[in-house]
Amino acid sequence: MNVVIRVNEEVKEKMIDYYKDKMRDKEIPYVVFQAEEEDTVITLYTSGKAVFQGKSADVDAAMWGVILEDSKEKQEESNEKDNIYYNCSSVGSDEVGTGDYFGPIVVTACYVRKEDIPFLQELGVGDSKKIEDSKILKIAPQIAKKIKYRSTILTNKEYNERYSKDVNLNKIKSIMHNKVLYQLVNEEKPSYDYIIVDEFAREARYYEYLKGIPNIQRGITFMTKAEDKNLAVGAASIISRYLFLREFNKLADSIHIPLLKGASRDVDKVGEEIVEKYGKDKLKEVAKYNFKNTDRILHTMVF
Repeated sequence: MNVVIRVNEEVKEKMIDYYKDKMRDKEIPYVVFQAEEEDTVITLYTSGKAVFQGKSADVDAAMWGVILEDSKEKQEESNEKDNIYYNCSSVGSDEVGTGDYFGPIVVTACYVRKEDIPFLQELGVGDSKKIEDSKILKIAPQIAKKIKYRSTILTNKEYNERYSKDVNLNKIKSIMHNKVLYQLVNEEKPSYDYIIVDEFAREARYYEYLKGIPNIQRGITFMTKAEDKNLAVGAASIISRYLFLREFNKLADSIHIPLLKGASRDVDKVGEEIVEKYGKDKLKEVAKYNFKNTDRILHTMVF
């Protein structure tokens, strides 16, 4: 399956950041990058055209924009569907930290009753990536007091111990999402219309990742950009971000070096400072070692 979408400069930058660790190491004329996501190959052109090729091309493309072939009627139908998932009682989960070289991965599941919606709207709940950290620190405790939730935190040391050829990032995320969803649903026994997860893998692949896990939460609705379409996912995004920021600052304090978020070249400089002060093995404790930052840091240093 081939799917083509057109993206603006803002989405281009987001795609570059999202696929930075999945890019192929080859240069193609007029191509910003080519990357592999599970069974999809993504090619982003300088013109703003993005081509998705593979079995789940439509799912991966839907993360970034409206497919060019989509009609106005289809879009209106989609908006109507989104409204159903917004005005309901629901359980939703979301993760933070997967694109950061430093700092943990945090996954949270929240239960939002229909009557909680006005409270969350008043706080401005939505995708935590669109909310300033200062606001996250202010509103997350208010949400946590009113909304039932479960969170799990994976340190970078634990991440590096688990990550392998057989255990990729999506498998790690699937296990973490399943854990908090199962805990919340089975311990709180909430009355809900939907369980919603912001889609990072196709449904079949998600459950494939959970093979061998004893307690599996089923009946999940997977959707792209779920933080904007469902307040349980939006609340989960904010609580996850709050916990990430708290752990991120603790980590910086423990090594007495200010850390940077993300995985840019500026982050490499912080990594070099850590290696100079503590040695290269320290990166396996404080950073996601499989990121390209590690190669750049170690290759530019003389030991």
